[in-house]
Amino acid sequence: MSFVGRHVLSIDPFSRADLEALRALATRLEPVAQRKVRCHALEGAVLANLFFEASTRTRMSFHTAFSRLGGSVCDTTGFTFSSISKGESLADTARVIAGYADAIVMRHPEQGSVAQFAEHIQVPVINAGDGAGEHPSQALLDYYTISAEFDRLGKTIDGMTIAMVGDLKHGRTIHSLSKLLALFERITFHFIAPHALRAPDALVEMLREKGHTVTIFDSVGAGIADADVLYATRIQKERFGTEEAPEGYSEQFRINRQTIDRYAPSDVVIMHPLPRDSREGAFDLATDLDSAPQLAIFRQTDHGVTMRMAIFAAVLGVADNIEQYFSEQRGFRPTRYSELDAPFYTLNKD
Repeated sequence: MSFVGRHVLSIDPFSRADLEALRALATRLEPVAQRKVRCHALEGAVLANLFFEASTRTRMSFHTAFSRLGGSVCDTTGFTFSSISKGESLADTARVIAGYADAIVMRHPEQGSVAQFAEHIQVPVINAGDGAGEHPSQALLDYYTISAEFDRLGKTIDGMTIAMVGDLKHGRTIHSLSKLLALFERITFHFIAPHALRAPDALVEMLREKGHTVTIFDSVGAGIADADVLYATRIQKERFGTEEAPEGYSEQFRINRQTIDRYAPSDVVIMHPLPRDSREGAFDLATDLDSAPQLAIFRQTDHGVTMRMAIFAAVLGVADNIEQYFSEQRGFRPTRYSELDAPFYTLNKD
């Protein structure tokens, strides 16, 4: 499909060719993300970054991506500081902001609200998460991360096994990534969660109808034994109904160094959309894996800027010959992000 002028609300409209085109574009934009060159493709353009739900990584990642392409960003966070708190409709808000901005990124706690917002305007809207619905840009950056890791490991996405652990019921990143991977061939999905947090039946049925293998596990060990990718998520307590509780979620679902060493292949790629919950009793991805080279969570967040630059360039029509907007980088450029970064993850490659 042509991306120019389109909303990015769901993974559903994407084809495998679309994914490959975005990946190729993101690869071309890596020098910009790593500050090897500057880019002014979106000079004069303005992004409205509308976050009506708490966010750190996603909001800053979109902001950074647009800025790296030369654009300017206006941020709004929370309902309290918006006219929606005064009773303004999403339609009115959409029309007003469309007159101010050239692209809009929106996160909202209610499923379907971003699509409702986008119905009323022509300015491209990117869904940054709508309740327990979807998070398409996260799925795209996850795809980009898996591709990069597999390139290093000599693997392919076709035929891969992915183990997804955690809150598979409410986790919109799980829903979007599963839809994206369904575009490939012979994927084996291992869904690992207590009964109360299992993946929606409709999602499981869709994957099986497309010819993929889905196996449900209620313990981690067997579920990750032959995984190429382990994708962990935190418990989404903010999405629980008033009577819900994370029943059955206990220490057995924590992913830590001991679990990986005992059960997982040595080359498993460990991912997490973040934030991970490090509080006592959260049973999320443990910090004792931070120095493990298999842990890709920070490479994953770094790739978020690159892929979101590609999304902006595509929907705003500057993707073709993007290199014509590059210029020499004379300012600051990092040589490393952290001492915990794996040795193979370097910013010095030309």
